[in-house]
Amino acid sequence: MPAPPRPRRKRSLLSRIVRALIALVLAFYVVVTLGLILLRRVAPVTTAVQTERRVEALMQHKAYRKSYAFVPLSDISVSLQHAVVAAEDARFYQHHGFDWNQVQIAVKDDLERGRSRGASTITQQLVKNLFLGTSRSFIRKGVEFTIVPLAEGLLSKRRILELYLNVIEWGPGIYGAQAAAQHYYSIPATRLSREQSIGLAEVLPAPLRRKPGRLPEYGAAIEERTAQMRW
Repeated sequence: MPAPPRPRRKRSLLSRIVRALIALVLAFYVVVTLGLILLRRVAPVTTAVQTERRVEALMQHKAYRKSYAFVPLSDISVSLQHAVVAAEDARFYQHHGFDWNQVQIAVKDDLERGRSRGASTITQQLVKNLFLGTSRSFIRKGVEFTIVPLAEGLLSKRRILELYLNVIEWGPGIYGAQAAAQHYYSIPATRLSREQSIGLAEVLPAPLRRKPGRLPEYGAAIEERTAQMRW
C-alpha cells in the first residue's frame, strides 16, 4: 500500500509564509515609527504620493516636473494656515487624529443620500501622503487607521500642520504651500493674502482638477468657517 501523504511540508511552508508576512508587517511599522521620529526634526525628501505621481507619469509616458520646497511654518501665511484648517479639518486642534463627529455625518450622508462624503482629518491626510499614496481600499484605510495614533503621539499639532502644508498636493507636480504660492501667484507663501489663501484652500479636495478662485460658493463657506473658529 502507498504511504499516506505527509502534510508536514505543507504546514512548514505555510508557517514560513505566515512568519515572513508578520516580519514584513513589523518591519513596515518599525520604518514608519522611525520615519515619524525623524520627521520631528527633518523635512521629508519625498513622499509616497510624490513617488506615485512620478511612477504614473513614467507608465503613461508623460512629462513630469516636481515643484517642492519645504519651508518652516513661520514662513507660511497665517491666513493660509487658517483657511486650510477651516476647509479641511475644522476640529484639528480638538481631536486626536480622528474626528468622529465628521465620521458620523459622513456615514449618515452615505446611508441617506447615497453619496460619499470625505471625513479625513489633516493627520489622516498627512499619513496617506507620507506613507500610503492615494489608492483607495479597505486595507489601505486600515493601515492608515493604525498609523494615525503614532503620528499624533510622536508629532505635535504644530509639526503635523507644518508637514501637511509642505507636502500636500496643490496641482500636477506642485507640492506644498511654497510651491503653490509661487506657481499660482508668483509670491512666497509668507505673502499670501486672505483671498489668495482661501483660493488655495479651495483646490485641496481635488488638486489635479481644481484651480484657485473657481469655486466662489465654496470659498465663501471657507471664509465663514474661518471667521467662526477660535485660534
